[in-house]
Amino acid sequence: MNRYCFLLQVRPERLEEYAAAHERVWPDMLRALAATGWHNYSLFLRDDGLLVGYVESPDLAAAQAAMAATDVNARWQAEMAGFFVGLDGRGPDEGFLLLREVFNLDDQLSRLPAPTTPSEH
Repeated sequence: MNRYCFLLQVRPERLEEYAAAHERVWPDMLRALAATGWHNYSLFLRDDGLLVGYVESPDLAAAQAAMAATDVNARWQAEMAGFFVGLDGRGPDEGFLLLREVFNLDDQLSRLPAPTTPSEH
């Protein structure tokens, strides 16, 4: 499973409305995300509108394409588009900036050899 982190910018004047919309995501949207390969998906919102997303998927591009083919995604993206700045006509799911992962504790721990002494660093 691959890990992905992304950024978007929510309009500061719509922060509470955006957060409220995510407290009641439509059941068919939730099911579609799970069925199309979005796993362990979380969104984090900073007070200035910076939105950080995290998702795990075997292939994010494939998961995005599968979601784009659903009717519920088109409706959800239309509802969410007005919350964001800087999308230049793209939907929120097409306009996020992917970040490069530079560290993961579990990955590095899994590559360590078994300790030979209790004091090994």
